[in-house]
Parts: sequence; structure tokens; C-alpha cells
Amino acid sequence: MKNDTLNDVINSIKNASRLGKREIIAEPAAKLIGKVLKVMQDYNYIKSFEVIDESRGGKFKIVLNTTINNCGVIKPRFPVKNENLEKYEARYLPAEDFGILILTTTKGVMSNIEARKLGIGGKLLAYVY
Repeated sequence: MKNDTLNDVINSIKNASRLGKREIIAEPAAKLIGKVLKVMQDYNYIKSFEVIDESRGGKFKIVLNTTINNCGVIKPRFPVKNENLEKYEARYLPAEDFGILILTTTKGVMSNIEARKLGIGGKLLAYVY
């Protein structure tokens, strides 16, 4: 039984990137995971992904770029105000303007850059650089 499917997918991406693989199959195909992958695709951390629909759960076929140095899930999912985003950027990202935090907000799943532009906070999900 999988407890944290987002963590499993992010770790699969990190391990495949370190091994030099070009694509992976990750399961299950949850909506939250799809939205996180979309944010990663928007910032060119992955090339593309597609849903392979099966009878139970479905799967994601993810095509990787070689640009991922590290990625991970943030546990516990800290609630963050817009003013406090900088504190978590310093904690999880190696340098200023290098990498993104992925958070879920009332406006959907987005990066810390978009959340700062909109002036909203949310709960931290993951980091990628």
C-alpha cells in the first residue's frame, strides 16, 4: 500500500534522472500528481507527460530533461503566507532564483514565483532545482 504517491513519483523522477534515463512510468495517475507534473513541465524540468488510462488508477508516462539536479517532497506540508515564502526558499533551494517550490493554493497548484506575483500563499508540496 502506498502512503504518499506524490513522494513516490518525485523519487522515481529523481532516481531516473540520476541514472540518465529518458522516460519513466509512474503510477497511480492522481490529479494532484498531474498538476505538479504540469508545473514541472512549465519550468522545463520535464519534457512531457501523458496519462496511460488503465482499469485501476492509470499511469503517467514521463519524458525527462537532463536539467534536474534534485527534487523532493516537503513533509509536513507547511502552510505558508506570501510574506514567508522567502524563508522556505532559503531552506529548500540552494541559491536565489535557482529552482522552484511547488505549492497548492486556492487558485490551484503553482510555483512560488507565480504565487508571489498573485500575492497568495498556500501549502508547500515539493521543490525542484
